[in-house]
Amino acid sequence: MPAPLIIAAVVAILAVFLIYKAVVIVPQGENWTLEAFGRYIGTLDPGIHFLIPFYQDIGAKLNMMESVLDIPSQDVITRDNAQVTADAVSFYQIINAADAAYQVRDLERAMVNLTMTNIRTVLGSLDLDEVLSNRDDINARLLTVIDKATNPWGVKVTRVEIKDLTPPADITEAMARQMKAERVKRAEILQAEGDKQSAILRAEGQKQGQVLEAEGRREAAFRDAEARERSAEAEAKATTMVSTAIAEGDVQAVNYFVAQKYVEALRDIAAADNQKVIMMPLEASSVIGSIAGLSELSKAAAEKARS
Repeated sequence: MPAPLIIAAVVAILAVFLIYKAVVIVPQGENWTLEAFGRYIGTLDPGIHFLIPFYQDIGAKLNMMESVLDIPSQDVITRDNAQVTADAVSFYQIINAADAAYQVRDLERAMVNLTMTNIRTVLGSLDLDEVLSNRDDINARLLTVIDKATNPWGVKVTRVEIKDLTPPADITEAMARQMKAERVKRAEILQAEGDKQSAILRAEGQKQGQVLEAEGRREAAFRDAEARERSAEAEAKATTMVSTAIAEGDVQAVNYFVAQKYVEALRDIAAADNQKVIMMPLEASSVIGSIAGLSELSKAAAEKARS
């Protein structure tokens, strides 16, 4: 092969290599650090960039999107010496590529260990009941502590969530018995409250019934007294009229009283329960005469009223 061709080939290969080393395309969602002879000189954003071959080179390639980090489960001793198995998940985002690349080695491993340590610290300061019932508070405390600790690493921790808290089997069984006892207690309290309310309502109903019954009796007594009063007034008026008639010499007035008592006696005899058949001699003419006397007395009273 002629020497010019060899030189041309070498030049072409060198040109391709230089272009490959000089042109860099950073994908969306990533930042790459730029180094000059191993020293950090800048950060490349997404897009195309041109480097100086052999002088500039790519350092770390970092994903700037929010990422999730699984925290392995671990056994934690609470303040009241109860053992709990806890695991978690952490969400973080790199906000400074240079700090994430050069301030810590193996960022994810460092964050995992930091989170596990703080989980032990936070759960160890609480009693078992507080650990199981205050998960939101635990998450908030972990987020505050971890975010502050990772800030020099160019990382923003957005969320830390406890996924599972598992106490030992004997504690779980004891908690189940306690929960059952509490539910039975609440049921008995509710039943007692219901019985109490029912008794109160029955008493109130009886009281109201008695009040209404007394009101009815009072009203009936008032009506009876009023009826008797009116009857007595009518009887008094009738007696006054008859007495006046007798004083004036009217014999029919005497027949009025006789007929009235006669009719009342017959009514009482007929209304008796122990009498089925009544046989007695009656002078029909006497009764008719008495009734006629009543008629004459009524006419006389009417004539006097007109006069």
